[in-house]
Amino acid sequence: MRPVLVCSMLAGWLAGCGESPTTDPEWRPSTGGAAARGRLVVERVGCGVCHVIPRVAGPRGTVGPSLAGFGSRTFVAGTLPNRPDVLADFVRDAPSLVPRTAMPPMPLDRDAARDVASFLHTLR
Repeated sequence: MRPVLVCSMLAGWLAGCGESPTTDPEWRPSTGGAAARGRLVVERVGCGVCHVIPRVAGPRGTVGPSLAGFGSRTFVAGTLPNRPDVLADFVRDAPSLVPRTAMPPMPLDRDAARDVASFLHTLR
């Protein structure tokens, strides 16, 4: 086979190995969650009582950090990697991951926590 043909085939094969978006704007390969649902969960649970959160109606608390630009941050709570799986676990039960945190455990199931993580990662 010619080198160009081999390289083209290899490039096409490798391109198919990654995650590819669907036509669904809520698709999030990293969390499995949906950002729009996550925003609604954030409003329902009342995260704004402690945090300033862009695109969320309701109170704008200052007890916790502002979540503006959260998706661009390197760490969660200053120590944990800002990965969707870690964030979903932190949102559900922050004290189990960061024992002296002021953030309380939240009444969320795993799916709702994934949705919240997906929403927070849209805040760039």
